[in-house]
Amino acid sequence: MGRMNRPKISRERVLEAALALVDRDGIAGLSMRKLGAELGIEAMTLYYYFPNKDAILDGLIERSALNALVTPIGKPEEWSQWLRALAIALHQELLRHPHLLPLVATRPAMTPASLQLVERIAAGLCATGCSPLRALQIINIVTTFVVGHTLAEAGDTPGHEDAIPDTEGLANQLDPRELPYLSEAIASGLGQKHDHQSRFDFALDALFVGMKMLSSEQEHSDGV
Repeated sequence: MGRMNRPKISRERVLEAALALVDRDGIAGLSMRKLGAELGIEAMTLYYYFPNKDAILDGLIERSALNALVTPIGKPEEWSQWLRALAIALHQELLRHPHLLPLVATRPAMTPASLQLVERIAAGLCATGCSPLRALQIINIVTTFVVGHTLAEAGDTPGHEDAIPDTEGLANQLDPRELPYLSEAIASGLGQKHDHQSRFDFALDALFVGMKMLSSEQEHSDGV
């Protein structure tokens, strides 16, 4: 390959190609050899940008977090609004790349950029009077909820391609006289796309209402 025809490679370009490969073939389909072929370079060239495959996986998590969590950290008194917006953005980003879900669900975000992002969110929460421990607990609660809900919503993550429940087929098998509430729920759209979004919004509302109530009670208790 001539010098003028060599593909332009950068760390960001490697991660873009890795994400495209994961979107197509899943995490199990990602290898240094395949990634090199995707980029039109020798696999050994990748080690100039990433020391190993694990570093690429960490980079994918970092990239997804940074792409999703672009909502600015607002005023301390508006913490529930901006943290809710962060949760919605993460949910949308993960739905765009469902094959990343098993990775995000099981691999902590530990790159410097990821940790700086967590630090920014924690600083916003601590400005409301939270302790650093409570701030990190809130962040973990929200992100764990989003990832768990999205895993269930996506349904066809690798190894679980046949796990999506056939609610329409189930509705045809149910006897409304024996299971009236379940039958009515399915008839009303249980398990459909709009139901996923409705449950997500409802759960976020409940989560933040509960956290705000507990925060108010804690403030009252501390002031007594």
